[in-house]
Amino acid sequence: MPQNEHIEEHIKRHGRRFDHEERKRKREARMAHKNSQFAQKVHGLRAKLHNKKRHAEKIQMKKTIKQHEEKNAKQKSADAIPEGAVPTYLLDREGEDRAKVLSNMVKQKRKEKAGKWAVPLPAVRGMAEDEMFKVVKSGKSKTKSWKRMVTKATFVGDGFTRKPPKYERFVRPMGLRFKKAHVTHPELKATFQLPIIGVKKNPQSPLYTQLGVITKGTVLEVNVSELGLVTTGGKVVWGKYAQVTNNPENDGCINAVLLV
Repeated sequence: MPQNEHIEEHIKRHGRRFDHEERKRKREARMAHKNSQFAQKVHGLRAKLHNKKRHAEKIQMKKTIKQHEEKNAKQKSADAIPEGAVPTYLLDREGEDRAKVLSNMVKQKRKEKAGKWAVPLPAVRGMAEDEMFKVVKSGKSKTKSWKRMVTKATFVGDGFTRKPPKYERFVRPMGLRFKKAHVTHPELKATFQLPIIGVKKNPQSPLYTQLGVITKGTVLEVNVSELGLVTTGGKVVWGKYAQVTNNPENDGCINAVLLV
C-alpha cells in the first residue's frame, strides 16, 4: 500500500469524528484571519512569494467576476468568419459573440443548481439536548449519569450490534427504530413505502446524523429501485434522497417527500 493512503483507509473503516464537518467549517472561516496575520508579519523573500501568489489569485477572481457581470460585450471569434471575400460593410459584423448569452447561461446554471437541492422544509425548529436525550443513571452509586437514551425515531443498519452496557453511551430503544418510510413522489402524487438506506443529514446536529436520529426536516436516503426510475443514460436509480415532513416520534411512522 502506498504510504499516503493510510488516512483514507482509516476514514473508510472507522468514519470521522462526530463534529468533523463543524470543525472544518470553522477552520475555513478562520483562514481569512490567519492569512491576514501572516501577510502582516511576513518579510523578505517569503513576503515576495506570498504577494505574487495573492496577486495571481486576485487577477483570476477579478476575471471571473468580470465574466459573470458582462452584459453586451462583443468578442471576436475566429471560427465564425465565413470563407472567401466579404464586403467591407460586413467586416465588423461577422464573427462576433455576445457575452450576454454566456452570462445568462452561467446564471441559468446557477439557478438550476440551487433549485436542484431546494427542500420542501427549508427551515426547522431547533431542539435542545434535553428534548432529544433522556438521562439514564447507571451503576450502584446512582450518581453516574453519563448514559443518554434517545427519545426520537432512529435508524440503524441491518448489521448493527449494540455495544456492551459498560461502553454504550447512547441507547437507541428498539421501539423507536424504523426501517421503512412512507415516501411521496411530488410529481406522481403517489406514496410508496420504501426501505431506508441511511440518514444523510439531520439539520439539528452532526452528532444526530451519526447516530441516525430522524426528526422533522431530516434528509434520508431511500431505496427507490422498485419505482423503476431511470437516469438519462438508461441506468436504474437505486437510492434517492427524501426529506422527513412529520414528527415520527409522535406519529409512529415516517412521512417524507422525495427530492427530485
